[in-house]
Amino acid sequence: MITSIRLQHFRTYKNASFEFDPGVNIVVGPNASGKTNLLEAVLVLARGSSYRAKDTEIISHDKPWGRVDGDFAKQKRSVKLERDGEKVAKNFVIDEKPYKRLALERTVPVVFFEPNHLQILSRGPEWRREYFDELLERSLPEFKPLSVAYRRTLAQRNALLKQNHQKARQQLFAWDIRLSQLGEKIAYARKVITDDINKQISRSYSKIAGRKSVVSLRYESHFPVADYASKLLRKLEASASLDFMRGFTSSGPHREDFSFFLNGQPVSASASRGEARSLLLALKVFELGLIEEARSQKPLFLLDDVFSELDTTRRRALVNYLKDYQAIITTTDADTVVEYFATGAHKLIPLQKAAQ
Repeated sequence: MITSIRLQHFRTYKNASFEFDPGVNIVVGPNASGKTNLLEAVLVLARGSSYRAKDTEIISHDKPWGRVDGDFAKQKRSVKLERDGEKVAKNFVIDEKPYKRLALERTVPVVFFEPNHLQILSRGPEWRREYFDELLERSLPEFKPLSVAYRRTLAQRNALLKQNHQKARQQLFAWDIRLSQLGEKIAYARKVITDDINKQISRSYSKIAGRKSVVSLRYESHFPVADYASKLLRKLEASASLDFMRGFTSSGPHREDFSFFLNGQPVSASASRGEARSLLLALKVFELGLIEEARSQKPLFLLDDVFSELDTTRRRALVNYLKDYQAIITTTDADTVVEYFATGAHKLIPLQKAAQ
């Protein structure tokens, strides 16, 4: 739980401080007042990085440094950024102890919703792979090193494919074996999280949408997970000549996808905007439970402009999920949000145009 935050030379903020209540905090203000920037600062403080920008972009324009400080229920945290030419040196301080980077156990669990996340449902497969793999990294400590090892192995294989000579062909088999072994572990983790989501997403979606529906997620794996490594290895061997012509590896977890279905129909082709937003919120509800179980701690729930396109039924359902978590919600219209909370169950944080 975060109790306060101070932003110095962060985005549009020169020097500003905010305090938060344990329940729902509603950040209200017109466009360009710094609402999203405030959520971004909380994320940087909790996770160590922005969700939308490089470190060079979050320091206020032309300023040599930026800083975010925050008080949490059991610790004090700071993120210090200093320009170093075209780069930024970033340092973390947690309870007066300095760190160069944040391992998973030193991050604060947080779940974040923002409108661009809807593209997970409509854009290319890389959006869905990135979302689910990042979720696995935050819930399974062993997944990030696995993912890093896979990407490095893939890069080595692709480097050989671009050489396209006899020596490279002779070396390829060893990388095929390694890629297949790592790929099987990634595919297995993806299949497990897919199965876990399918156990509860229909129920969550039905509550949010206000009508009984069946939602399913399918991991579009190229091979059965049970013998993924052996089948991927055979595929890599069989397609080696084609891969050498293309200069890249055409099979493996880095080429696979996830598909969503609503009442048997593909979401990407048939879902309305309201249905898509309800589905994404149902995913975030699953994310809350997954992160809470993995970290043995309730995550902070950040929602950017979530109420704007939800009808009354969806708003009330979302509020019911919010009651068990500390949440920070942004909106341009406080009246639209406040009416769904009982007296005393929320705190308003007003912002003015061009936050300072």
